[in-house]
Amino acid sequence: MSECTHDCSSCSQNCSERDEKKSFVEKPHELSNIKKVIGVVSGKGGVGKSLVTSMLAVSANRLGYKTAVLDADITGPSIPKAFGIKEKAQAAGDSLLPVKSKMGTEIMSVNLLLENDAQPVIWRGPILAGVVKQFWQEVIWNDVDYMFVDMPPGTGDVPLTVFQSIPLDGIIIVTSPQELVSMIVEKAVKMAEMMNIPILGVVENMSYVKCPHCDEKIYIYGEGKTEEVAKRNNIKVIGKIPVDPQLSKLCDNGCIELFEGDYLKEAEKILFR
Repeated sequence: MSECTHDCSSCSQNCSERDEKKSFVEKPHELSNIKKVIGVVSGKGGVGKSLVTSMLAVSANRLGYKTAVLDADITGPSIPKAFGIKEKAQAAGDSLLPVKSKMGTEIMSVNLLLENDAQPVIWRGPILAGVVKQFWQEVIWNDVDYMFVDMPPGTGDVPLTVFQSIPLDGIIIVTSPQELVSMIVEKAVKMAEMMNIPILGVVENMSYVKCPHCDEKIYIYGEGKTEEVAKRNNIKVIGKIPVDPQLSKLCDNGCIELFEGDYLKEAEKILFR
C-alpha cells in the first residue's frame, strides 16, 4: 500500500480521513462577539425578505438586545436604504467597521462600500460568495446578541456559502400567499434540511389588506395557502405582514426603525426567549 499523501482527489483508498465530513464553517473576526445568527431566506425575489430582516432586527433592538444585519444580498442590497444609512463603512487596519443605524443596529452591506448606491454589482457567483465571507470574517461585530443575515433569493452560490460558512442558529423563510407559495417554501425547506439548518418558521408577507374604514382583513391572494404548506412541511407560520403603504413609506424614507404593529409577535416569542 502506498504512503498517504493526504490528497483524497488522487487516491482511491478508503480511510477515516475520507469518511470524515469536512466542515466549511468559518470563524468570525477575532474581535467579534456574536451570540446568535439567524438567516432570512426566500425561494424567489420580491417577497419582502429585506423588510422582514429589518423588522426583526428592529424588534430585537426594542426588546433590549444588541442587533446586527449582514446584508448578503450583494447584487440587490436594500438594508442601508431601509435604515436611512448614507455614510460609508470605515476601515480599521485590515478590518472593516459596520455602520450603526440611528437606534444602534450594526449593518454591513456592499452599498456601504460603493461610491454610488446605484452602481450595479456585476460579479460572478464565486466573487459574490467571497464578499459574504469577508463580511463575516473581516468585519468587527461588537457584542451582538442577534445577527440577521439577509440572503439573496434562491439556492445558488451565495445562499450555499452562508449555509456552509456561517454558523446559523436557524432560518426564517419569507413568502407571499400566491399559488407559487408551495414551490417557494418547499425549495427553501429542502435546502435547509440538506444543510442541517433548523427552520424556525415562515413569515407570510403581503398577507392581506386592511380596509381603511372597517379594519376588515381582505385576502387579495386567498387565505390559508401558507398554513397548508407549512403544516405539510412540519413548520409554523410565525408572522403575517399586510400590504401596508405605511411600511413601504418608512422603508423608502429610511425610517424602518419607526414601524408600528405586532405582525411579528409570534416570531418574537420564538426567537427572543
